[in-house]
Amino acid sequence: MIPLPPAAGAVFVAALGLAIGSFLNVVIHRLPRGLSLAFPPSHCPACRTPIRWYDNVPVLGWIALGGRCRACRAAIPVKYPLVEAATAAVFVLLWWQLGWQPLLAVRLAFAAALVALFMIDLEHQILPNPITLGGIVSGVAASVFLPPGLVSSLLGVAVGGGLLWIVAEGYFRWRGIEGLGMGDVKMLAMVGAVLGWPAALLTLVFGSIAGALLGVALIAARRGTMQLKLPFGTFLAVGALVAAVWGEPIIAWYLGLQP
Repeated sequence: MIPLPPAAGAVFVAALGLAIGSFLNVVIHRLPRGLSLAFPPSHCPACRTPIRWYDNVPVLGWIALGGRCRACRAAIPVKYPLVEAATAAVFVLLWWQLGWQPLLAVRLAFAAALVALFMIDLEHQILPNPITLGGIVSGVAASVFLPPGLVSSLLGVAVGGGLLWIVAEGYFRWRGIEGLGMGDVKMLAMVGAVLGWPAALLTLVFGSIAGALLGVALIAARRGTMQLKLPFGTFLAVGALVAAVWGEPIIAWYLGLQP
C-alpha cells in the first residue's frame, strides 16, 4: 500500500470505520433476531420503506433526516450514528497506534467485533457464537504469523475462557443461580486468542472493575438490588479495547513495580 500523509491516512481510516460501523448496525439489529444480514436491504423498521443510498450515508444521513424516517417520520434511534462514529474513532485510534502493518487489519476486525458485542449484549444480554467463536478461530489463525504468537494466543484461549468458566461455575455452585453465561466465557477466550493471555487477564480486571463500579452506583441510586444483572460482555468489550490499545504499557508499568 502506498503510504498516505498522516491527515489523509486518518481520513481514510475514519471513512472505513464509518462504513464498517454502518454494517455493524445491521449486525447488531439482525443477528440476535436470527435475520439475514444481506436480505432484505436496509429499510425503516416502522414502515418497511427501503432506505435510499444517500439517506444511508453514515452519520450525515441521520443528521440530514433530523433523526427521522423520510417516508413515515418515525424516529431513528441515535444509537445508529453513535455506533458509526464510535467505530470510526476506534479505528483511527488503532491506526495511530500501529500504523500501516498487517497487524492493523487484525486489530480493526477485532475492534469491530467488540463494538457489535458491546451493543448486542447491552440490548439483548446475549453474545452470539458467530462473533465469539469466529473470533477465537480467526485470532488463533492470525497468531501463527502475527503477534501475540501462537503460544500466547492458545494460552489466551485457555486462560481467558478457563478462568471465567471457573468463576461462573463456582458462583453457580455457591449461590445456585447463574452469574455469568457461557457467552462471556467465549468472549474472553476470543480476547485471549487475539491479544494473548496477559491481555485477557487485563481485560477481565478492567471489565470486572467497570461492572462493579456501575453496579454499586446503580444500587446507591436505588435503581437496582443486590440481584442486579448487568451485561458483563459490555464491560469486557470496554476492557478488551483498553487492553488492545494500552495493554502493553500498562503491563510493563505493573511489572516495573514488582521487586
